[in-house]
Amino acid sequence: QVQLVESGGGLVQGGGSLRLSCAASGRTFSNYAMGWFRQAPGKEREFVAAISWSGGSIHYADSVKGRFTISRDNAKNTVYLQMDSLKPEDTAVYYCAARPSGGLGYASYEYDYWGQGTQVTVSS
Repeated sequence: QVQLVESGGGLVQGGGSLRLSCAASGRTFSNYAMGWFRQAPGKEREFVAAISWSGGSIHYADSVKGRFTISRDNAKNTVYLQMDSLKPEDTAVYYCAARPSGGLGYASYEYDYWGQGTQVTVSS
């Protein structure tokens, strides 16, 4: 089992920045690829970014490429999502997820463990 706890969400004006953190506990964090997803009201959960166990492979959704940066610190059992140039359409609940395979995953069903989510609201 892996327990995930997100933090860092909040209210920010358009063009601003936030950094989300996801702290993991339980099994060896470095064995897991990690991902960030988001879900806006009335919409399905969508992929945002993923990072391999080593951090050597990273992938972003087109909608956030060039604005968001995913990273991880295996010594701290934490994965981060730096979000810059935020837009109102980035408003959503953001979830981190863990995949017990070192490679990237791009779909929700590829992840076994999920955090409770953190709300990000971007005002116009």
